[in-house]
Amino acid sequence: MDIQSYYLLVPLAPLFGALAAGLFGKVLGRTWTHRIAITMVGVALFGAIKIFLSVLDGHVFDGTIYTWLVSDGATFQVGFLIDRLTATMMLVVTSVSLMVHIYTIGYMSEDEGYQRFFSYISLFTFSMLMLVMANNFMQLFFGWEAVGLVSYLLIGFWYTRPTAIYANLKAFLVNRVGDFGFLLGIALVLMVFGSLNYADVFAQVGEHVNDLAPIAGMEVNLITAICILLFIGAMGKSAQFPLHVWLPDSMEGPTPISALIHAATMVTAGIFMVARMSPMFELSDTALSFVMIIGSITALFMGFLGIIQNDIKRVVAYSTLSQLGYMTVALGASAYSAAIFHLMTHAFFKALLFLGAGSVIMAMHHDQDIRNMGGLRKYMPITWITSLIGSLALIGTPFFSGFYSKDSIIEAVSLSHLPGASFAYFAVVAGVFVTAFYSFRMYFLVFHGEERFGKAHHDDHHVPVVHAAAHADAHDDHHVDDDHDDHAHHGLAPGQKPHETPWVVWLPLVLLAIPSVLIGFFAIEPMLFGGYFKEAIFIGEHHHALHEMHEEFHGAFAMALHSFTTLPLWLAIAGVGLAAFFYLKRPDIPAAIQKRFQWVYTLLENKYYFDRFNDWFFAGGARGASTFLSKFGDRILIDGLLVNGTANLVGRISGVVRRLQSGYIYHYAFTMIVGVFVLLTIRTWFE
Repeated sequence: MDIQSYYLLVPLAPLFGALAAGLFGKVLGRTWTHRIAITMVGVALFGAIKIFLSVLDGHVFDGTIYTWLVSDGATFQVGFLIDRLTATMMLVVTSVSLMVHIYTIGYMSEDEGYQRFFSYISLFTFSMLMLVMANNFMQLFFGWEAVGLVSYLLIGFWYTRPTAIYANLKAFLVNRVGDFGFLLGIALVLMVFGSLNYADVFAQVGEHVNDLAPIAGMEVNLITAICILLFIGAMGKSAQFPLHVWLPDSMEGPTPISALIHAATMVTAGIFMVARMSPMFELSDTALSFVMIIGSITALFMGFLGIIQNDIKRVVAYSTLSQLGYMTVALGASAYSAAIFHLMTHAFFKALLFLGAGSVIMAMHHDQDIRNMGGLRKYMPITWITSLIGSLALIGTPFFSGFYSKDSIIEAVSLSHLPGASFAYFAVVAGVFVTAFYSFRMYFLVFHGEERFGKAHHDDHHVPVVHAAAHADAHDDHHVDDDHDDHAHHGLAPGQKPHETPWVVWLPLVLLAIPSVLIGFFAIEPMLFGGYFKEAIFIGEHHHALHEMHEEFHGAFAMALHSFTTLPLWLAIAGVGLAAFFYLKRPDIPAAIQKRFQWVYTLLENKYYFDRFNDWFFAGGARGASTFLSKFGDRILIDGLLVNGTANLVGRISGVVRRLQSGYIYHYAFTMIVGVFVLLTIRTWFE
């Protein structure tokens, strides 16, 4: 089979699986639905491996598959760009997607929407593959919007739950804000360069480095304007401050979706896009500084929110936000390969943590409150050890995959000289302690200490949903992940014990734990310093952070040993130690701190009041404007004045005229005499 045939096979295989599950799921039944869907994703993974090996041998492809339309000289095409950046993303997307598909068999086994769920996740995989394989902005935008649409369907999968409907609408609308900027950036590219193909745009970009953007009333550098507009799209898709608000609420979707959306696919689309656009971003230090500052704010301040979460999935969700901030900071420091490296390692250990959380939720009969857990280690040994591996990778433990990618980002930021780099360095270093603390707070509360399940639960965890928006604000960490019934019982009954989940659930955990440990050690040298991305990513000569890091790098083993003399590792150790002391030895201290600094806790619990502001200003403003337009515009102006007003006017005129039609001959004769008199007067007047 020719290698170019695999280019079509990889995205079309999951599309076939999605159509089979979606259109013929009821005919096929549950078993054949998941067999076909998983086989098709397996075929996509096999094809991605073949493409990856061919790319390693130097085979690069950039070509058009299909011309959609030509309009006013602009050509809109479907085409593929296959290089090392694309091949890496294809491997990550298909491998994590396959694990999620297998896991879904166990997690969704009793759900009525089983076939529909497989259709959605296969369609999501197809959309993400079309995004990363694109060689032009039009196809990029198609994949971009497709993953947004399917994520809307997945987050609101349990569509009878008001909180799920609220969450998927929130995700959809916030992403539309970012996508508006993204679309403006693409429009500016077409307007200036006359083409949407990456190669054509990148070939011309150097000629426009000093041009001003054709924006009325503003003097902005053209490249800076394009880069910032494109990055606004990334802020929405990759949940960067202040467009981060949708991601925590997306936990309303089933747990496999949390792993698929938040680990390897949708949220990393923005990171991939900026790395792909490196020839443009490298020409604007202003845009790079903007990217770095936004990323650093996200990395630190979203981590703080993870400290006070009690929902197991939400702790991992805020961890995702923080780690996306790290990737974004790396992009701003021109360490694109470090960002993609962290994207890859993060995909495996974060998928592991989400699926591990789902395993715990299943064992706890869909109780997600970590305050109702404890001591699960002896009941769930496989979930325990794999969750420990994922947590160690997340906090950057030496020799684990997360250590190599995370430390590389911190080092790259320390070597950057862009405005904002000092704040970014402080944020990513402080974030190490915060990450270690909230990660092991969750780990200790779930797997160690006193067994708290089967006892009286926290009442606020089981409050039925009355109003979705109010519930989302007031009880943000009290969501359930069960079926459509908001009043269903959650948690273990008194005397009931949890147990390890079926093999279809724990097997993906084991398979994801292996790269979570090993992939960083073996991949750091080629990906960061071996010129792995040299044909796919461009770095300007004046941005030399990675070059300086290369000079200091003496191998993965030496890097791990050297970390024991650096601040980040000791901050991580301090975070783990403090979490152990607080939640295993002295659980009274966190309660005392919360009471003493209630205002800080209130600020964090309300997520810095972003949701409340958005609900008041944007949603409330929209409702107020619509109410005004309804009352004044629709009822008074249109109905009252234009429609009913004209009808009333005609009625009044006809009422006056009707009086002249009396039926008496002498009235008509009198009218004729008056008419003749008026006509004669007018004639005499003009003569």
